[in-house]
Amino acid sequence: MADNVGLATPRGSGTSGYVQKNRSLLRPRDKVAPYPKDWEQAKHRPRQPDAAILEHEAKREVEVKVLELRDKLEDEGVDEDEIDDQCEALRRKLEQERIDGKDLGPNAKRLKAHQVHDIAKAKIEDNERLRKALGISKDYEEGSHWRKQEERMRESLAKREAEDEVKTETAKEARQYREDDSD
Repeated sequence: MADNVGLATPRGSGTSGYVQKNRSLLRPRDKVAPYPKDWEQAKHRPRQPDAAILEHEAKREVEVKVLELRDKLEDEGVDEDEIDDQCEALRRKLEQERIDGKDLGPNAKRLKAHQVHDIAKAKIEDNERLRKALGISKDYEEGSHWRKQEERMRESLAKREAEDEVKTETAKEARQYREDDSD
């Protein structure tokens, strides 16, 4: 027996006597709450795309198209100066289209999993289209309907209580008048 752990002797136990740690035992964590206490922190906020990365990707796409044109023209055997002129013209045209906003960005259906910023941008645009289609205001808060409903209920209860108080006061006054008249 090593360090008072395991069997005193493995004889007759049907084991080799080798002692190993139980790795399947899950120990409780120290003072860790399973859910956040702050509900503002727990609200879902969509990932915001990085504008610099999106800009870089757009410029990269322009350069890829220019290089494709250059390869095509070189294969055709066009003069080097003519290739440079056509590539520069295409580059200016694509940059101007990108600046003017004619290129609406990549199609959300054709995005790859590694294009997280493009996906985030497409998701924000999709959510904005859906919000406009459903007529939801920009300052809408999740769950605000229930808050408004509770406020209306409190107001109606307060109004009822005020009416009940008025009724009880008039009933008391009526009793006093009857008692005064009977005397």
